[in-house]
Amino acid sequence: MTGSTSGLAIDSARLSLILNELRLPAMRQFWPDFAQRADKEGWPAARLLAALAEHELAERDRRRIERHMAEARLPPGKTIDGFDFDAVPMISKAQVMALCAGEPWLTSSANLIMFGPPGGGKSHLAAAIGLALVERGWRVLFVRTSDLVQKLQIARRELALEAAINRLDRYHLLILDDLAYVAKDQAETSVLFELISARYERRSVLITANQPFAEWNKVFPDPAMTLAAVDRLVHHATILEMNVESYRRRAALERKRKAGRPPARMTAHELEIHASDNQPAT
Repeated sequence: MTGSTSGLAIDSARLSLILNELRLPAMRQFWPDFAQRADKEGWPAARLLAALAEHELAERDRRRIERHMAEARLPPGKTIDGFDFDAVPMISKAQVMALCAGEPWLTSSANLIMFGPPGGGKSHLAAAIGLALVERGWRVLFVRTSDLVQKLQIARRELALEAAINRLDRYHLLILDDLAYVAKDQAETSVLFELISARYERRSVLITANQPFAEWNKVFPDPAMTLAAVDRLVHHATILEMNVESYRRRAALERKRKAGRPPARMTAHELEIHASDNQPAT
């Protein structure tokens, strides 16, 4: 009996070493529990192996999503469930949910562009779509446009711009938030244009912007560069226009109303919103 127990311990230790060498950490950790259950319930060998392999795959998926979530740099707390579609009635929830699947627009390297005034919910919706895509296995990077432009400028000075842009290829979707806040000098806008050109028909871009295309000459001072950038972005693109009153201002007013402390002073437009919100349903 002692020899049998000793042999089992040796086999167990050997199996753990082999699974570690094969880089199967989940199987190495959980095989004793699965084996005990298999012995108890009389599983055939194929069922035990399949259960262990499925668990290893599930753990790999979980770890990969955790890594991708960390590298995505998404602002916390921005989810589809937390987005108020009633406040942005021109946006179709069904369309947004379709975009969250990633197919077919990411596989075809199409773009997504969101226009609207500050506070209209663009960044929230962009981040929420990014989160949903990461959860489905896509690689995403969320970055403020001005921050990325500064990094690309540094790379250009170090003669490494091409390599820096190529490193961004690992992301299926690059979310450029607040395009309007890029400085308007030629050096900054030229690296932004090179990024847009490099990703054209190769990888997808999601852009949030306060100005419509007609005003992008404020971002790209060269008219020819403006036309070329817009042409590349819209060639394969979904455009969402979110022309609503500030999402944040409406939320703040709603919180005050619910707390029973209406604001002491309201602008004429806010009074109009307040009146319309309290109209009886027809």
